[in-house]
Amino acid sequence: MRMKAILLPTEHQASMQSALDTALLLARKFGSCIEGFALRPGVADLVAMDPDSGLTMVAVKENDAELVKHAEATFHTFMDRHNVPPLSSAQATAPSWSWHKDAPSGHDFVGSYGRVFDMIVLARPGPEWQSPSMITLESALFESGRPVLIAPPASPRSLGTNVLVAWNCSTEQARTMADAMPILRLAERVTIVTVEGAMVAGPSGEEMARTLKINGVAAEPVTLKPSGKRSAGETLLAKAGELGCDLIVKGAYTQSRLRQMIFGGTTRHILANAKLPVLMAH
Repeated sequence: MRMKAILLPTEHQASMQSALDTALLLARKFGSCIEGFALRPGVADLVAMDPDSGLTMVAVKENDAELVKHAEATFHTFMDRHNVPPLSSAQATAPSWSWHKDAPSGHDFVGSYGRVFDMIVLARPGPEWQSPSMITLESALFESGRPVLIAPPASPRSLGTNVLVAWNCSTEQARTMADAMPILRLAERVTIVTVEGAMVAGPSGEEMARTLKINGVAAEPVTLKPSGKRSAGETLLAKAGELGCDLIVKGAYTQSRLRQMIFGGTTRHILANAKLPVLMAH
């Protein structure tokens, strides 16, 4: 299995550079086609409609057209700069691109259209108003049924050569492992990290490592105890930094989103603080 079809929702904003670079790193591993489309909010996300005049709708339409224009220019400029050819003229083993010019507005499209791709690449959501939206990420995670590769704030130099698997024994993590297998098989190093006290009932990291070895992936299991007041998310990110990892594989939201929003959780911490790419699925 190879990750040949990559979906890259495209916006004209600063964090898009890292998402483009991350998608290209993945495409170079598998000779993939990166398909972009202009990601922009639907009308309901932008304004409260004025029922008595068309002025609001006109303003939204003009803004929408500008968003599409800027997103497409960002995508094409990047592909030209890196000499990535369109799909129609590319070799089968080389990266290529295509552009979906008729994509509708609205975050829901990411989740529905993403179902026919091998991977969805997104910039990491942030607290600033101009940052990528958490709604987009959640649509991809919960509606597409496909894995999501989340780019860090700064462009990574490598991807998937030294991988940390955040093993918590959960169904979500098991599914993410299956989705990540094409990358894991190419990795030079894979470390299965379990944090004590941050697990559900299920197979151990050692058992996961054994299965990976049967599949041709030499994985090393490690169990950690959080030190002091450090959370599981902090422990995992610290270990990834210590090992020099360039990818984290993490099942998303073993706890509910509402619980994590109120009490915090490993997924939320990693989403907010990771400085390396994170592959997630739910």
